[in-house]
Amino acid sequence: MKKAFVINQNVTFSAHWFEGFDMLALLRQGLLLLCCFVPTVFAQSGGSLPLMPWPQQVNQPPSGGELPLDRHLTIQVSGDNLEDAVTRWRARIARQTGWTLLPQAATLHSPTISVVVAQKVSAIPQPDSDESYQLVIDGEGARIEAATRFGALHAMETLLQLINNGPHGTTLPWVTIKDYPRFPWRGVLLDSARHFLPVETLKRQLDGMAAAKLNVLHWHLVDDQGWRFQSRAFPQLTEKASDGEFYTAAQMRDVVDYASARGIRVVPEIDMPGHASALAVAMPELISAPGPYAMERGWGVFKPLMDPTKPQTWTFIETILSEVAEIFPDPWVHIGGDEVDDTQWKNAATIQQFMQQNQLSDSHALQAYFNQRVEKILAAHNKRMVGWDEIFHPDLPHSILIQSWQGQDALGKVAQADYQGILSTGFYLDQPQPASYHYRNEPLPQGLAGVDQIQPAEKAQSWQFTLPRLKGSAVKGSFTLVEGKKGWRGFIDFDGKARRKVQNVQWLAPDQISFQVDTWMGPVRPVMSLSGERMNGYMQIGNVRYPAEGRRLTEVPEGIAPVIPNAQQEKNVLGGEIALWAEIINADVIDTRLWPRAFVVAERLWSARDITDENNMYQRLAKIDAWSTLSAGVQPHQQQMRQMIRLANRTEITSLMAFSEMLEPAQYYTRLHLKFQAGNYSLEEPLNRLVDVLPAESMAIRQLNQAVDRLIANRGDHQAAETIRRALQRWQHGLPSVIPLLEQNAALKPLQPVAQHAGQLTTMGLALVDAIEKNRAFGASDIAKMHTQIDEAAGLQDEVVLAIASPIEKLLHFSR
Repeated sequence: MKKAFVINQNVTFSAHWFEGFDMLALLRQGLLLLCCFVPTVFAQSGGSLPLMPWPQQVNQPPSGGELPLDRHLTIQVSGDNLEDAVTRWRARIARQTGWTLLPQAATLHSPTISVVVAQKVSAIPQPDSDESYQLVIDGEGARIEAATRFGALHAMETLLQLINNGPHGTTLPWVTIKDYPRFPWRGVLLDSARHFLPVETLKRQLDGMAAAKLNVLHWHLVDDQGWRFQSRAFPQLTEKASDGEFYTAAQMRDVVDYASARGIRVVPEIDMPGHASALAVAMPELISAPGPYAMERGWGVFKPLMDPTKPQTWTFIETILSEVAEIFPDPWVHIGGDEVDDTQWKNAATIQQFMQQNQLSDSHALQAYFNQRVEKILAAHNKRMVGWDEIFHPDLPHSILIQSWQGQDALGKVAQADYQGILSTGFYLDQPQPASYHYRNEPLPQGLAGVDQIQPAEKAQSWQFTLPRLKGSAVKGSFTLVEGKKGWRGFIDFDGKARRKVQNVQWLAPDQISFQVDTWMGPVRPVMSLSGERMNGYMQIGNVRYPAEGRRLTEVPEGIAPVIPNAQQEKNVLGGEIALWAEIINADVIDTRLWPRAFVVAERLWSARDITDENNMYQRLAKIDAWSTLSAGVQPHQQQMRQMIRLANRTEITSLMAFSEMLEPAQYYTRLHLKFQAGNYSLEEPLNRLVDVLPAESMAIRQLNQAVDRLIANRGDHQAAETIRRALQRWQHGLPSVIPLLEQNAALKPLQPVAQHAGQLTTMGLALVDAIEKNRAFGASDIAKMHTQIDEAAGLQDEVVLAIASPIEKLLHFSR
């Protein structure tokens, strides 16, 4: 039984927490003055320190305390060779402080920062590498104790985040931190196939990943639009199917080394048997239907499939995977395996005959056969297979790993079947989504907590809905609203998907309902008018309104229960991965998509499950945004400014930046679907517009929404009213300066109607604030006119949403 130190009834530390510390030294140095003070312990909500991901345990003395730093700062490492890391750390400290650090001596007696590594391990990170660390900062200095080099690397990222250039100079706060990751697999998928990413771009993202304690680069090297892996045996792959943009073996090894030095594993992906259009151009003899084939410039799912009946296909796979194994030391290799259009298999007589001879009942069975053979090839090279949901099959060994784009229920089934898996649904950062959406995305499947258990005294009403999308089939389902003793609650059943609990059920009017629910598409907020047995209105996916309609049901649907693994099965969920597909991402805009939102996903995968306070997260994210730009060198703001300078044809872009604060890119996959409708769904579409560098969500609009919520909660909150007024006036006064810019550049001209709507809404908002403060009501015709103006302004224009429409609409609802 483990001993425990009890400070008071609220603060208890197990003896294990202090393992590795000299207890007498701790007492001497004032770190464990049990009789004198109770440390401040930050847990569920996160604290005020600018840390992300939030550590497992953070303790600060109530009296505070700071460790002053200056240009004599020194770093000493013992237990492993981290000389290159020390050089990097010193360079980053110099960037953060503006100092030129003085050279440090070879032997240090009293280093400012002491790093002690308990065990020397291979410099190549492994899936089970120990990443834990302890950091103590007090008047004596900063001391890091880590089980391995990888924990030491994470500890220094935490320390670098804590450096503060404050009123008393540059300091570190006194703090004691114990930290380790919740999940071992915390990845980022970078897609070099659709838009090629130069090595220097990849390395910059690796620097950002290390800063966020993300530890797996999933490198998507081949797809329909390009083959980026240079092969010794098959040079035609990059000669014919890369447009001259590919990675040599030396470059790929360089990326692996760069990543390893930062504690990041590299898992390569060679997509098979589908997504094979580029392979078809270079080696059509491996494909299930005869060519000729041309380079694919469009986006989507295409026909070419490898032919699993041909001996040369298996010779090719064995050779390519052996070359992959030579370059990438990680034990995992990703084979894709998703989105197999089986048309070619069905139309090939030889393949159909092969299936009959081998008793393969359908294409799914044929793909399982294919995957079994690939898995054996990988195993012969001491590699294990990763693939998307589609490779999940009981005939495959339990040594494989499933990456789920289909969601927590699919992942739950994987875990229940005793296979390991990771989640990507909800972590697609190529989709513009609010950071809070990704933050709420818990990898482990969640139950309904009885929300759908309707009691005899409760009243329920169920409504069927149809939501047409811009591309693909309509989303259909039903939602049920329940009136109970504690008010309204509800749940939603999307066709073919598990039941979900809805949040914030509100009656905007006696016949108009609204609620919120997180889905695979993003956060969804229906605003539906109920009239007798019919229903119409819209469902807002992210920030985009999609018209919807439906009818009342006579009974509550049965629904599909969520798949909930037990505690033992939950251990099969190893973590998750950000997906950054590159249809509308290239090297010039990638940082605006990945940073700083990747820190939010990193926190969900690293920090304790109960770190869920969204407001606290946003406060820390703002600080981490600045820190990661300065210290880690990511470039979301630089890329945005470069694009704006080009669009404005001048360096003075203040008005354009202010205008952009009112805008957001259309969220979910709306932008891609609009391109599909316009015939621009391809590589030929340039990424040179304002929308291409807009942040996924406007922080200025978020702050405006918060002020509106405060005013709605308290009509007498004059500070909230003044905050709203100042923001609206600033934007209003900037519009005359931005309108000439929109007229002068063809890429900006489509935004002219948006500026006109912005002018109307800022004027409307100011009038609404005045009316609320003076308790003055508008007439019915004025309200109807304002609703019409908001509806028009909320529409899509050049793939952009005028985000100011949402808070103005809330003011209008409140003022009635």
